[in-house]
Amino acid sequence: MIKILIVEDEKHMLQGLKDNLEFEGYEIDIAGEGKTGLDKILNNTYNLVLLDVMLPEISGFDICKTVRKEGIATPIILLTAKGEEIDKVLGLELGADDYITKPFSLRELLARIKAILRRTEKPQTIADQDRMVKIGKLSVNFKNFESFDNNKPVKMSHKEFEILHYLYAHANLTVHRDDLMSEVWGINYEITTRTVDNFILKLRQKIESDPNHPKIILTVHGIGYKMLI
Repeated sequence: MIKILIVEDEKHMLQGLKDNLEFEGYEIDIAGEGKTGLDKILNNTYNLVLLDVMLPEISGFDICKTVRKEGIATPIILLTAKGEEIDKVLGLELGADDYITKPFSLRELLARIKAILRRTEKPQTIADQDRMVKIGKLSVNFKNFESFDNNKPVKMSHKEFEILHYLYAHANLTVHRDDLMSEVWGINYEITTRTVDNFILKLRQKIESDPNHPKIILTVHGIGYKMLI
C-alpha cells in the first residue's frame, strides 16, 4: 500500500486530508508540527510527503532542504498559502517535487499525487536495469537511486536523479529545456529555465572533473543540453 506522510499544523486541514486520502486507499501517517515531521521523514519510509510550508519553529522549506541534504529522495509536495513565484521557485530548487497553493480542491491534490507517483514508480527502461552505469565521475544505479564517486556515496535529490536519468536516456542527443521541464516536472509546473539551469549546475559539480569546463553535460546555447557518453 502507498504510504503518505502529511505534515500540517492546522488541525482541521490535517484531519480533512487524512480522512480523504485514507478514503482513496492510501495509508496515512501524520505530524502536527515541523520537528516531528522531519524526524518521521528521516527515520521512516514513505512513498510521498505532503509538507506545509508555514510551520512553527521549522519551515517546510527548511525541512525539504534538510531531507535532501540527507540524501532522502522521497517525493515532496509543498502545501503553501503563498502564490508568489519566488516561493514556488525556491521550493522547487530546494528539492520539492511539486507545490499546491491553498485553498485547493481535493480533486486537484489527488491529481498531483497520482502524477508524481506515476513518474516515480512507473517502470523505466534504464531504471529497470539493476546495474551501475558510469557517468563522468559517478557510478549510478537509477533503479535504487544510488550514486558513488570512488565507492563513496554521493547525495542526490530525487529530481537530480530524474534529470540525470532523462539526459542519460537521450545520451548524445540535444535535449530541449522545454522537454526537461515537461518530462521531469510535468506540464502543470510553473518553473523557469533558470530552475533547470541551476539543477544542471548541481549535477555538473558531481559528475564533471572540472565543472567550469564540462565535458559530459554540454550546453547547447539557446536550446538546452547534450550528455556525451
